[in-house]
Amino acid sequence: MGADPRQPILRMQGVSKSYGAVQILRGIDLDVEAGQRIALIGPSGSGKTTLLRLVMTLETPEDGTIEVEGELLGLRRVGDRLVKDSGAHLRSVRGKIGMVFQHFNLFPHMSALQNIMDGPVHVRGLSKDQARERALDLLAKVGLRNKADSLPRQLSGGQQQRVAIARALAMEPKIMLFDEITSALDPELVGEVLAIVRELAHETGMTMLIVTHEMGFAREVANRVLFMEGGHIVEDGEPEQVFGNPRSDRTKAFLGAVLHR
Repeated sequence: MGADPRQPILRMQGVSKSYGAVQILRGIDLDVEAGQRIALIGPSGSGKTTLLRLVMTLETPEDGTIEVEGELLGLRRVGDRLVKDSGAHLRSVRGKIGMVFQHFNLFPHMSALQNIMDGPVHVRGLSKDQARERALDLLAKVGLRNKADSLPRQLSGGQQQRVAIARALAMEPKIMLFDEITSALDPELVGEVLAIVRELAHETGMTMLIVTHEMGFAREVANRVLFMEGGHIVEDGEPEQVFGNPRSDRTKAFLGAVLHR
C-alpha cells in the first residue's frame, strides 16, 4: 500500500534534544511535504545539524516523535505506550532516508565504485551486477564515470563529496539530507558540488533538507526556507519572502550579517 499523498512525507511533533545541560532543540513541530526542498539556515549551534541527525536516527530525541510516510521513526506503539524500535521495521523506515555529511565518510580501502555498490548489495540485497550498473550510472550522473576505480585518497575533496552523493542516491531514498556538504571543501571546489545538488533538485523532485551557509545557493535551490535559532524555528517561508522580506528581527539581523560580510 502506497503512502497517503495528503500525508506529510516527514513529520516532527514536539521534538526536543539536549546534550548534557545544553538544550539544542526545543519542541520542534515540522511537516515536510513530498518534493519540498527545504534550506535550513541560522547561526552555528542553532540546532540545524542536530535536526538532520535525529531524522537519520544518528541521535535520539528526548521528547516528541518523528514520522516518515506516517510510520514512527525509532519508536513503535505497544498498547498506549511508545517503546524503542529495533530490527527490520526500523531499518525499513530508516531506509527511506539518505544523508550526505560534511566529511565525506567514504570507505578509504574501497574504490569509488565499491563505495557506491556496498549499501545496495549488503543492505538492499541487489546482485553485484545490478549494483555495479546502478553505481556506474550514478558516477556518470555526478561526472565521475572515469574515476570508478579510484580510491578516495586519489580524489579531490569535491570529487569525494560527489561520490558520497552518488552513494546516498544508490539507496534510492525518499528523503535526502545534506549537512553543510561544502564546509570541508576548498573554495574553488564548492561550485562543482553545489552544481550536482542543484541538478538533482531540479531534475528529480526529490524531497531534500539542506543545512547550508551558502545563502545564494539556498535561495536558488530551496522552495522553502527555515531560519533556526536557539533550538527553535524562528521563521518559515518561501525563499523570496525569507530573504527578501523577513518577518523576524532575528532573521533580518542574521541575513544582514551574512550577506554583507
